[in-house]
Amino acid sequence: MPPAPTLTEQRDEIAKLLADESYDGDVDELLQRADDIAAKIEQANQRDARLRALQAANLPAGDPKPQSNQQRHQPGMQPDDIGRQHPVTVAEAFIRSKALETFRSGNYQGKTGETFGPSDVRDAPAGTTTTGTYPLQNTRVPGVIPENPDYPLMVADLLDQQTSDGTTLEYLRDISGPVTGSGTWNNAAVVAEGKTKPMSGPFEFELVTTTLKTVAHWTPLTRQAADDNSQLMGYINGRLTYGLRFKEDRQVLTGNGTTEMQGILTTPGIGVYQPGSGNTDAKLITVRKARTQAELALYPPDSVILNPLDWQDIELDTDANGQFRVITSVTEPGAAMRLWGLRVVTTVAMAQGTGLLGGFRAGATMWRRQGITILMSDSHASLFIDNTLVILAEHRANVAVHTPAAFVKITFAAAA
Repeated sequence: MPPAPTLTEQRDEIAKLLADESYDGDVDELLQRADDIAAKIEQANQRDARLRALQAANLPAGDPKPQSNQQRHQPGMQPDDIGRQHPVTVAEAFIRSKALETFRSGNYQGKTGETFGPSDVRDAPAGTTTTGTYPLQNTRVPGVIPENPDYPLMVADLLDQQTSDGTTLEYLRDISGPVTGSGTWNNAAVVAEGKTKPMSGPFEFELVTTTLKTVAHWTPLTRQAADDNSQLMGYINGRLTYGLRFKEDRQVLTGNGTTEMQGILTTPGIGVYQPGSGNTDAKLITVRKARTQAELALYPPDSVILNPLDWQDIELDTDANGQFRVITSVTEPGAAMRLWGLRVVTTVAMAQGTGLLGGFRAGATMWRRQGITILMSDSHASLFIDNTLVILAEHRANVAVHTPAAFVKITFAAAA
């Protein structure tokens, strides 16, 4: 009986099949095999690493008693939500990467980087941990503490999320939309046997060709901060990753579609609702009428995006008896914000006096490539002689607004 193939041989065989464009076998089964062999290789690497660490460990003279069984984790070593010892955020993945280990062992000369897919961007576990991996350093406050508070990042999360394998994005944009009342959009009918069936349409589409846009920024940090896993994770999670998504929210709404991402508000063909001349409808009423317009377009809306000041006006709107028209919980932090059955998203990325209502998952898709890339280097300006490093985060993405009719731009009437 021939020997069983090694992990390397199995990996090479599957890789060859994946690269074969003429492969006509069960693709789902092939992908499952690829995932299984990747998991086995990762497990083998972890076992090898644990073995080398155990062999290198030396106990002091006297062989002291074993420590308590209480489990401790270094930053970047927390288990995920089902107990697996995998990184749960981009920052933790970077802390655990071989690239960072090699970079540190080389006294931070050159550049290191890692790329993490969208699935790596998850909430970090609660609690604070410490590390003894590297010599203790004096705590230095990293950079300048930002003056602005963290705003909620929810706009991009409303969209359908997909991953792109290339840099060029092509999609069909529906420019026809339903023709309500004329019968051309939907001519479905009961047809007698043997009779000609009616045709619906015609539907009109345009081919949109664009590229994924790169969103990036960097910040300096000291070598002491780079040796401190907790500080390094703070840079990546609290500043760099957050900053990318903060910018992304603005791009989703108002990107120009050429040098920037395609913003929904700048996409031709979206619906528009604005109270007529002399109409002094309250903002609460305006949102309700805009919802009706979206429903008449046959794309049921699920959310509305508002500037915080406009949402404040709606929440504080009172009737003649001084009773609030919108019932909200002022005692429960984080209570869900809803209006006319719609999820309310507030963001300063939306201009005051303007709102966006629509079926976000049905109308647009966020396409991402490679997730977030984290790079660290001393190769910039005079940073090497200043004992300073830079850490950079970037990712590529764009929005495909394939069904503009699913959205309605709201313009509120000026205050009386």
